[in-house]
Amino acid sequence: MKNQHENAEENSLVEVKVDHSKCNGDSICVDVCPVAVFELQEVSEYPGEKKSVVVDNDACIVCRACEVQCPTQAITVEE
Repeated sequence: MKNQHENAEENSLVEVKVDHSKCNGDSICVDVCPVAVFELQEVSEYPGEKKSVVVDNDACIVCRACEVQCPTQAITVEE
């Protein structure tokens, strides 16, 4: 059985994207991600608002919990 680190290495071609125009900053993705791909941060396009930011794309294990749970469909996981 592979561990999460081995899965992350195999998935280095995965790209996690957040559409900041859709993100409401509710931190659901931060809470459901088992490998800490996301953090809430202020982004330059939306001063004063915190948005989800991908901080560790390579850690993604493609469980898609973020994509499924995001109420605004702001997250895509592309393989």
